[in-house]
This record gives sequence, structure tokens and C-alpha cells, in this order.
Amino acid sequence: MSGPKDQGPGAQHERVTLVVDGSHFVVDPSAFTAHPDTMLGRMFGPARQHNFTRPNGKGEYELTEGISASVFQVILTFYQTGVMRCPDGVLVAELREACDYLCINFNASTVKCRDLSALLHELSNDGARKQFEDFLEDLVVPAMVACAQGGERECHIVVLADDDIVDWDEEHPPPMGEEYSQILYSSKLYRFFKYIENRDVAKALLKERGLKNIRIGIEGYPTCKEKVKRRPGGRSEVIYNYVQRPFIQLSWEKEEGKSRHVDFQCVRSKSVPNLAAPGEVGASWAGAMPTPQVDELDRLNGPAPSRLLLHPTQTTANDS
Repeated sequence: MSGPKDQGPGAQHERVTLVVDGSHFVVDPSAFTAHPDTMLGRMFGPARQHNFTRPNGKGEYELTEGISASVFQVILTFYQTGVMRCPDGVLVAELREACDYLCINFNASTVKCRDLSALLHELSNDGARKQFEDFLEDLVVPAMVACAQGGERECHIVVLADDDIVDWDEEHPPPMGEEYSQILYSSKLYRFFKYIENRDVAKALLKERGLKNIRIGIEGYPTCKEKVKRRPGGRSEVIYNYVQRPFIQLSWEKEEGKSRHVDFQCVRSKSVPNLAAPGEVGASWAGAMPTPQVDELDRLNGPAPSRLLLHPTQTTANDS
């Protein structure tokens, strides 16, 4: 196997030419087929035998755009030695992206580089993704199902530590709507969300699973009554103790504030006389035409409707 096209063909084995980022690489395809689980192994294995992998008019195989020649040079060392040594000047993140595309395992055994920070960052992302997949199935999905079965279209989840104690005053609960939140007691998930990088990984995974309007962060959550203040008039005000805990806010419907249906309602105009005077019909009819009133949430669903008169019980479907 050679690098960019700088060696003569005097070898006994078959050679193919790959074009990557404008550079030509002359390689022995048997090196690829020795790793049949990678994309190049499949391209020059069964796919080539069945004529699925075809060269261009010059007999060269063009690799997709997005992989630089310098990164592909590092990729080739995997097929030679089983290890990719990332040199200075090649970003670990770019090498990782190329490995994902070419179906090459990216781990501490296959990648060596001087920039340990960048390498460990990528490995941490892998570990965080696998860990959150377990959290999602074991903890988060059951909380979302509970919300959905209650008729909700979104879910707000607060993650508390295992030893957190929530003791609210029944007569004076926190005035924040916290009673509608789903509470998860998990110190492991609490520690997981401590890192913003893990929150980014979790958000990307939730998007891949089709969820929308995702927010993951840290917020104050009331745990117990701290003291009671007496206000003038005998009104009591309860002061709560708050702890900073992670939360997940998400929805499984279309964009927030949009509805599938737009409901129109005809209303009387208080500023327009019952009938226009003769000769003023053309001038005043447009102003006398009652404007359909649209619910504020439905108004976000698109441009204002044209002037139509619909029966109050009619609806028009909007599948956008």
C-alpha cells in the first residue's frame, strides 16, 4: 500500500487508485478486504464483486467529500498496522468523524496521538452516549410515558440525588407549578448531568430519537420549608430551601405552540354600522367584513387567514 500517488506500479498485487480531496492514493485492495466490517472492506469486497462499486471514467475510485487527504493518510495506517497515529496538524475530531463514516472503530487501541485531551474528549463522548442510552430506557422513557398517559404533550423532568428529601407544606406548596414535574431520584444521573458536555451528548441522542423542544440544564428546585413569614392581613408566606438540580424539558409533538387545526370564530364588529349607506357599499364592505378570530397558539401556525366566514363549529385541517 502506498500514500499519495508517488510509487510505481512494479508490484505483483492488484492496485487500485482512490481519489480523496483531490489527492490520489494507490493501494492494494486486499488490505481493505482484510477488514470486512469497514466501509472500504465492503466496497472492495462483495460490493465490487457484484459491480456495486464502480470506478469513474479514468478507472479511479472517488471517495466522498468531507474527508481531507491528510486525514485519509492517517486512516490508511489502520489498514497497514491496525493503529492510527494522529500527527500534529490533524484534528482528532476530524479523524473521529472520518472513522465514523468509514465504520472504523475509534478507541484507545486503534488511535494514538499526542493530544491526549482531544482523544479523551472523544472517548468520553462515547462513554457518555452509552451511559445515557441506559438512563434513557430505564428512567427517562418511563417518566415520559407517565406524562403521555396523563394526556400531556410534553414532559418536565427534575433529577434529584438519592438522598434528597422533598417535604412541602400541604397548605402552602411552592408557587411554581413544580407539582407537574416528573421527579427522578438518581445520584448517577445527577452526576452525569453535572458536565455540560454530557448534557450536549444527551440532547443529541434525544433529537435522534425524534423528540423536540429539548432543554437540558440546571435549575433550582424547592425541597423543604425553611421558614414562614406573616404578611399584613394575616396572610402567610412560606420560604422554601432550593437546591440546584438538573432538569430535562422536551416534547414529542410538533413545534411548541402549533396545532394541527385552526379554529375560526365569527364575532360581531362593534365599530361597523349594520348596513352601509347606498353608494357606500363598495367603499365600506371591506371594512364591515368581520375578521375571523384565531386562538393565539394557532396564530403561530402560519400567516393570518384570509377573510373567510366559517360557522363557529367548523375547523379546517392544517397538516403543515
